[in-house]
Amino acid sequence: MNTALKHWKEAATLILAAGTKYKRSVESLWRETPSGLQNLPQNTAFDYEVLLLKRSGKSGFMPNAYVFPGGIVEPSDFSSEWLEVFKAFRHLPKFGLATVKQPLETRPPIFATDRQQLGSPIPGDIAFRICAVRETFEESGVLLVVPSEDRSTLSTDINGDNDSCVTQSAPTALPDRWDKSLIAKWRSLVLENSSNFIRMCKELECLPNIWALYEWGNWLTPSGRSVRQRRYDTAFYMCCLKDIPNTLQDQKEIEQYKWSTPPEILHSYREREVWIAPPQLYGIGQMCNVPLLSDLHNFAKQRSVEGCEQCLPVFLKATDCHISLLPGDSLYPEKPDSTMSTEKCLEELQKDSPNLHRIVMHNPYQSSVYINIIPKYKHLAPITISESEHDSKL
Repeated sequence: MNTALKHWKEAATLILAAGTKYKRSVESLWRETPSGLQNLPQNTAFDYEVLLLKRSGKSGFMPNAYVFPGGIVEPSDFSSEWLEVFKAFRHLPKFGLATVKQPLETRPPIFATDRQQLGSPIPGDIAFRICAVRETFEESGVLLVVPSEDRSTLSTDINGDNDSCVTQSAPTALPDRWDKSLIAKWRSLVLENSSNFIRMCKELECLPNIWALYEWGNWLTPSGRSVRQRRYDTAFYMCCLKDIPNTLQDQKEIEQYKWSTPPEILHSYREREVWIAPPQLYGIGQMCNVPLLSDLHNFAKQRSVEGCEQCLPVFLKATDCHISLLPGDSLYPEKPDSTMSTEKCLEELQKDSPNLHRIVMHNPYQSSVYINIIPKYKHLAPITISESEHDSKL
């Protein structure tokens, strides 16, 4: 863990997509909200769903929000005991994770920080994936592990830097070799103490499937009005599963779970059935570009080696809306850890800005992404449900 961070706590989040038996068309949604789905062809059909978890109304951070699984990094995620668990992969750079092409000086600090200088032999790229796997298990009961005896099924390729890396050519199939009651017992123990996740992996002879998680993004909680506001520096990962797994909620932090296609999530958000925060809105919008699970897996796998951009939104209060400015926008400030205000309205701000990369919020359930720049690191521009013909992916 990086105890030197002044404002943010480090965290990891997992976008979990899983295959369905039947393709789900957006046609019915298009009929209900034709103007809002104009960027998504009416005959588009999705063959996967995405997992969202509803946070407890008593939560101190984003109560009642639907979020991806994830949480704060614990010291156990950086424990040297993981060296024993991953001993079969210790001869590979970063235990077989593919080398990222992005220069170290432009990498987000959450990934660039030398963890050995902070006292851990576990690289951040590995620890944050362990955190995401552990938190997903705690919050949803979905256990993303590889039995040690099956590690030979993981293929090793040579990447562009002549480093060996572990690759998975298709969406992940979860193992089904442990009794549900045994997994439930371990889940309770991990919920009590995160270090029990290491114990579980040792006793069940399995490894967190860090190779199924692909780097997707890095979002920081923006500056707000409250000095005591909780702020997080979060690594986002993408994982594609062959089938929707058995899913639970912990009845503590999480009240319920929901598997839905990306367009269904955006439609539910617009209909005020669910509330999702800007990073979720943005990520779901990106996935709307990719209706097939196999394509999403291949895209995430190939794109992840490009790296990602650190995204610290900056709030701008206009006369008729609130705007979340993102990197690359013409109005994005040099010192982004701040808030801004203006006497201009949205229409004026749009005309004054040649480069748009922003989320415009009229109320908690009416937000639209405006983007006319090319995303960095070969990423996708989001498609969102717009509130008028003016609000679209430009």
